[in-house]
Amino acid sequence: MRAETQTIIDEIRQAITLLRRHFDWDQAVKRLEYLNVRAEDASLWNDPLEAQKLMRERQSLEEGIGAVKGLTQGLEDNIGLIDLGEEEGDESVVFEAEAALRSMQGEVKARQIETLLSGEADANDTYLEIHAGAGGTESQDWASMLLRMYTRWAERRRFKVEVLEIHDGEEAGIKSATVLIKGHNAYGWLKTESGVHRLVRISPYDSNARRHTSFASAWVYPVIDDSIAIDIPESEVRIDTYRSSGAGGQHVNTTDSAVRITHIPSGIAVACQAERSQHKNRAKAWEMLRSRLYEEELKRREAAASATEASKSDIGWGHQIRSYVLQPYQLVKDLRTGVESTSPSNVLDGDLDDFMEASLSQRIEGGSGEPIADID
Repeated sequence: MRAETQTIIDEIRQAITLLRRHFDWDQAVKRLEYLNVRAEDASLWNDPLEAQKLMRERQSLEEGIGAVKGLTQGLEDNIGLIDLGEEEGDESVVFEAEAALRSMQGEVKARQIETLLSGEADANDTYLEIHAGAGGTESQDWASMLLRMYTRWAERRRFKVEVLEIHDGEEAGIKSATVLIKGHNAYGWLKTESGVHRLVRISPYDSNARRHTSFASAWVYPVIDDSIAIDIPESEVRIDTYRSSGAGGQHVNTTDSAVRITHIPSGIAVACQAERSQHKNRAKAWEMLRSRLYEEELKRREAAASATEASKSDIGWGHQIRSYVLQPYQLVKDLRTGVESTSPSNVLDGDLDDFMEASLSQRIEGGSGEPIADID
């Protein structure tokens, strides 16, 4: 067997092993058997919401387990064909099986990505918050660049982006912004982007053309639907109204239509100024708060919750997940996975899939998530 073919086989085997690990294979098979029995029980539909939830879980497990079994069988079948072709000296059989294996590489990658996006809320729309770090104009300009980067990424996927709240900087850029990104698996793709992003460049605002380091943070949390009950007593929140900032017309800028809701026990605050009506902004802010509290619960279920909280505590050194260096050389490096790009212009124009896939894969592969050595 040719070395190149053996390498492809080894890669497919490794990918299948990771998929089985992600499913917790033995438990997944037992769970599917249980759900098949429950599906035949007529009393299941006495609670339609619970029944729909179980049926969705059953379908997901059936598809996932079936795909892994199919890939495993396809791999063994093609290995057998290669062995047979070599024994009989039939190169056409060998070439056909090798072509099938190369095709399987693409199937495995697609299945891995689907598996990476199989979390509880991954299919949902998502909110994205951007906040400038300390540093005034420099960080505020970087925050606006970061917002554009994610907007361009969303547009590449034909997702819809809706600006809910934005605070402009005094001279340039933005102090903060909140956008709603609508599209299938929007939260699943973006969920590992939460953290601090670091920019190194020659400042366009420095007359001495010195190199500056700026920080801005991204925070991602899913939109949740009415089937998920999040009870928030009004006694635990503070509601403030204020005048909208930025462009929006005379009415928006001269009335207290913007709304900020602060959840006092957790300190979580959300704001919305997208609508002219204070009533509509208040309703949207309540939705955002419910989503934030739900996202906090999801984070608590993960082993990395403590690290995630630390990343929110300080927008500066020691908490960054990715560095974007424009001067004196060109490099974007993810400090968790080590993935790099020597084309920052492409990354800042929304070319983020490689970084996202690596971060998601790290969760399946059981990576420690410890930061990789930073770059200057």
